[in-house]
Amino acid sequence: MRGGPLRALVASAVLAVVALAVAYPERLVSPGALIPAHAGIEKDCFACHAPWRGAASERCTRCHRRADIGLRTTRGVALRQAALRVPFHQELIERDCLACHSDHAGAKLAERSRQAFSHSMLRPQARPLCEGCHIAPADPIHRDLSAACGRCHGPDRWKPSTFDHASLFELDSNHNAPCATCHSGDDIRRYTCYGCHEHRPAPIRTRHLEAGIRNFDDCARCHRNPGAEPQGGDN
Repeated sequence: MRGGPLRALVASAVLAVVALAVAYPERLVSPGALIPAHAGIEKDCFACHAPWRGAASERCTRCHRRADIGLRTTRGVALRQAALRVPFHQELIERDCLACHSDHAGAKLAERSRQAFSHSMLRPQARPLCEGCHIAPADPIHRDLSAACGRCHGPDRWKPSTFDHASLFELDSNHNAPCATCHSGDDIRRYTCYGCHEHRPAPIRTRHLEAGIRNFDDCARCHRNPGAEPQGGDN
């Protein structure tokens, strides 16, 4: 078999494959099963894909209204987890669903590269609102804190904390003790120096008043550096 007949046979085979791919794309070109939430449209590839162009974010928003993502299903039913945290999709700068999401659980080679979430994807005014997406820790250090998360934590990672204890009191070699040594009762809003030092409140009060210093309860306000002379404070 040569020439024309061979080319015709090859062309027929290619056309047959193309026709089957169009008629049954879920069997011939699908990289894998869809996620459970989309199992109902597994045979309707063109619900998400445009012919010869692949999936498009515009087709995602035909079913998923941006204002409802994280709050309600595509049928308008409220999500139970919506009461726990505020959704963040509404605050994204770009509306590119495919940058982060792949609904096929197929082979890695069949998946396009996905972008890992970054806080830079959010609108600037939404980035400081950590509680919009994150549940506040309930451990003793964070419990009842009113300060903004960004005062101690950066957007790139939760740990390590960027809190600078030296800005309030320098933990030198003689003071690098467990938190509970100074902050009793798991309450970091209060502290005492009398747990270790031989000082007693009454003599300290008398000596400070004799020197014209009215601040004798907030030691760290003046004594921020244990190895240096007192700094500032109310006189």
